[in-house]
Amino acid sequence: MTYDTGTRTGIDIDALRARIPALRAGVAHFDGPGGTQTPTPVSEAITHALSNPLSVRGFVAPGEINAETIVRDFRLAMADLLGAEGAGIVVGRSATQLTYDFSRVLARGWAPGDEVIVSRLDHDANIRPWVQAAGQAGAVVRWADFDPATGELPVTSVGALLTDRTRLVAVTAASNLIGTRPDVTAIADLVHRAGALLYVDGVHLAAHAFVDVTALGADFFVCSPYKFFGPHHGVLAASPGLLETLRPDKLAPSTDAVPERFELGTLPYEALAGTRAAVDFLADLAPDTPDTPDTPGTAQDRRTRLRSAFAAIEVHETALRERAEEAMSQLDGVTQHSRAALRTPTLLLTFDNHEATDAYHFLARSRIHAPAGSFYALEASRHLGLGTAGGLRVGLSPYNNADDIERLTAALSAYLRS
Repeated sequence: MTYDTGTRTGIDIDALRARIPALRAGVAHFDGPGGTQTPTPVSEAITHALSNPLSVRGFVAPGEINAETIVRDFRLAMADLLGAEGAGIVVGRSATQLTYDFSRVLARGWAPGDEVIVSRLDHDANIRPWVQAAGQAGAVVRWADFDPATGELPVTSVGALLTDRTRLVAVTAASNLIGTRPDVTAIADLVHRAGALLYVDGVHLAAHAFVDVTALGADFFVCSPYKFFGPHHGVLAASPGLLETLRPDKLAPSTDAVPERFELGTLPYEALAGTRAAVDFLADLAPDTPDTPDTPGTAQDRRTRLRSAFAAIEVHETALRERAEEAMSQLDGVTQHSRAALRTPTLLLTFDNHEATDAYHFLARSRIHAPAGSFYALEASRHLGLGTAGGLRVGLSPYNNADDIERLTAALSAYLRS
């Protein structure tokens, strides 16, 4: 199998890897679902933000203007990444924190007997906040099950649960445990016909695919920049009009403007600068893209380059995933739990006579990072029959290459013989 390294349709993987200093340590990283390694432009953007005048946002002093500019540029970058409006981009400490915050706000409108639907495919961050909020409101929680044999979450498994009392459906756009990408658009259509809202966990999807929150039909979409080369914080995208209808608790002197009314305290300016740089880094991966200004509406604006970049990323990651799956299928006693027709480059492995945690430690001694566990996808792990232990997760990122796959295969083969 061949890989593009600078063709018209591919990514120059060697050039990409050269811009990520952590890769020089020689570790083969399969821990992308837990967070990618950081490119130099992102680190530089953080340093630049902290090395120049910086203060509370405003329009008078240099530090105020710098802070205001950082926030504006961040919102525009994330709007380009997600196909959202800048005025609908909310900053949070994490996707988990944002989901908890919004579950509390939305639950104020729920009454006893109302219904909330969650999926067993999801990370617990898109389950537990809704279960707890429903319990406090007296609402009923309904569970959509995925097929453990295929990993698929059928649209009908959600649709069959919808009633005129459904207030919200929470579903993942991609499983962080087994990679399954449900048909969110079809689910959204059914949810909206029922008069309910759709809250989408896009943390795992946003690292691997071009996102359009409007096309997906997501009323709320959360993601985490550290999964796609950025710093550690969370982002929520929603329409400004929808955000205007929600009244979160806030301090009396703080602004009531959207989206700021949801952002408590001073924002992490340096992290926002790093996230803007991460989005630009992704856009720069677009094959054969000339250096042109980011002029919205032109052929080479950032949104267009992001579309091209993610198309190339998906080609590269899919080829690597297929190579890894083929290699794993040749190893005795290895079960692969990722079988959905549409999925991210994420493999979950278990072993007939070995513990996944032991494999994790063995690989680490070979300078290969493929962690083991359920990775907060507790319900999914249990539904697969793996209890709370989960399995060994092999998560690919754009900087992985064929050599990484060969190292992983050789090390796992040695482990299984031990």
